[in-house]
Amino acid sequence: MPETDNQPSLTPRALGYHMPAEWEPHEATWLSWPHKEESWPGNFEPIPGIFVEMVKHLHKHELVRINVADEEFAANVRRSLIKANIDLTTIRFHLNPTNDAWCRDHGPIYIIRENEGGERERAIIDWGYNAWGDKYPPYDLDDVIPTRIARESGEPLFTPGIVMEGGSLDVNGKGTLLTTEACLLNPNRNPHLTKGQIEDYLRDYLGVTNVLWLGDGIVGDDTDGHIDDLTRFTNPGTVVTVIEDDPADENYKPLQENYERLKAMKDQDGKPLRLVALPMPGPVFYEGQRLPASYANFYIANNVVLMPSYRHRNDIKAMETLQKLFKSRRVISIDCRELVWGLGAIHCVTQQQPKI
Repeated sequence: MPETDNQPSLTPRALGYHMPAEWEPHEATWLSWPHKEESWPGNFEPIPGIFVEMVKHLHKHELVRINVADEEFAANVRRSLIKANIDLTTIRFHLNPTNDAWCRDHGPIYIIRENEGGERERAIIDWGYNAWGDKYPPYDLDDVIPTRIARESGEPLFTPGIVMEGGSLDVNGKGTLLTTEACLLNPNRNPHLTKGQIEDYLRDYLGVTNVLWLGDGIVGDDTDGHIDDLTRFTNPGTVVTVIEDDPADENYKPLQENYERLKAMKDQDGKPLRLVALPMPGPVFYEGQRLPASYANFYIANNVVLMPSYRHRNDIKAMETLQKLFKSRRVISIDCRELVWGLGAIHCVTQQQPKI
């Protein structure tokens, strides 16, 4: 990890920082523009257009910050955005070369605090990134993205020194964090750490007090069970969790087991969580491979929620469920059948920057 001159010596928790919830006001959304054709083998062509569609819905409500390799790359993306009638005044390009497009996992995790003067301050965490257990090398460019962004912004940087991905955790901003045993306890991440030691890192660096563990992820998920395909906070006391209705489906049992765990869980104040069921879209296959299609992979932005859809009858039901939970935001459906061929959807490619 490159050394920086804005690395504090104390942990974020000791300095009063915490990770805010995704629905709290954003300054921007980060994207790493797609370019690695091998991530969508044989069907990369529609992927940049899906990113353009996301930008079209986001840029009216917050800045969109885009990681690109160089000025030529930025010019190509700019042309695509102009062609879609997108106003470039709320677009920012950052010359940060990447290996791939999964910004949720390699992008900056932001934490915030109030200083003694009552002003909000922001810092960045750069967890180690190893492409979900060294599955897709090289990932050296992705691994340093948060450090590059902290260097550009001049914001404090914390480097915990362990592997962690943004899609593996979800917070309510009040002290509770959701994650999975399948991912965080997988020996391909941090084999030297116990469950308790991992919890200590989450408390020290994200300022949480209450860590809740689910079990396994959905079929086809190469991240070993990221929480953002399973269960998400929609307000401090409410979570949506995906449920498979077909007992013959491979996802039925693990999702039922997670649901049973959730029923026994409590928030940071000892109150039971309010649980809302979100349907699954049924099996989505490409070239005989089952893909990790889930409506839980939505992204909460200022005034809008971007939800993946899969040309399935449950698209409408999922959208109606989320719209009831996000009354002050418009839920927008984006077709992700091609995007999920890369084994991720909308939440996997976005990363929020909280407003200060």
